Amino acid sequence: MLFSRRQALLLGLTAPLIPLTVGCRASLPAWSNGSSTEDAFSLLHESANAHGLPAYPAINDVNVSYAGHWRSLVGRVQPTLVDAGFRGGSEERLLLREGVIAQSHSGPKGHKQVVRINTPDAGSSTHVWFNGEETHDRDRIDAAALVAEAYALFLLGPMLLAVNDKPRRDVQAALAGTAEVSQQQQTHVCDVLNLRLTPGIGNSASDQLALYIDRESRLMRRVRMTLNGLESTVGALVDVETSEHRSLEGIMWPTAFHERLLRPAPLDVHKWRLTGLDVNRGESPADVSGPAFTGSAVVPAAHVFAQNAA
Repeated sequence: MLFSRRQALLLGLTAPLIPLTVGCRASLPAWSNGSSTEDAFSLLHESANAHGLPAYPAINDVNVSYAGHWRSLVGRVQPTLVDAGFRGGSEERLLLREGVIAQSHSGPKGHKQVVRINTPDAGSSTHVWFNGEETHDRDRIDAAALVAEAYALFLLGPMLLAVNDKPRRDVQAALAGTAEVSQQQQTHVCDVLNLRLTPGIGNSASDQLALYIDRESRLMRRVRMTLNGLESTVGALVDVETSEHRSLEGIMWPTAFHERLLRPAPLDVHKWRLTGLDVNRGESPADVSGPAFTGSAVVPAAHVFAQNAA
């Protein structure tokens, strides 16, 4: 990966905290063969079913809210992606049938609104407003597109990839052995599924992912992924763990998330929680496609969960 002078300086300044030699060894699991395998796609669909794929067609709109905490150093290394002045908590609306992801972020500098629209064949578009004023800055748009699609992936997991509708991607898949993922003092043995997505996440031409699928529950416990959708993060690699899944409307929703940067340097990045969730309000794209939510989208997300987390 090529670093800007600023990135190199920041990483150099933090060398006592970040052992670069460890970070350079981080990688995706080895791709066992050059082509997709039937067993790999079978695992993807098993996991999608465990997450609630049979109930997925009945979900029109998903309304969620998040709250979390960024490690302060990350905002210095990746200020555009983190956007700490505007990304504190968020209200998000996903219109699954229309391929619309809308996010309303709030932070110390005010309000940020993002609308990402994906269609099967006509490409994608992203609009971003800061305090009501639309930006045309390419980096800010690319960062917003990456975050919007990545958060949809973390929430919907293998279901999103199995449906593969908006956007429609070329997906290559291969099995990559097993690994252990420890969460809440419990160790989960996982089957690892390598994926290559074209197009990738956000405005990326392509990305590589590794899904860590719990051998017992078939839930996705971790996704390891490249971040090729933003110029300053090309070559980066992150782990995002999803946990404390709870059931609503036939779907197993993760409610706790933990992101760690693996490459170019190991760093604990971001922890956040799902603080609200409801579905099927009957929202339309017009409710979420402007610089602020309107109509049915305005009310904050609420949630009702089953008692036991998986």
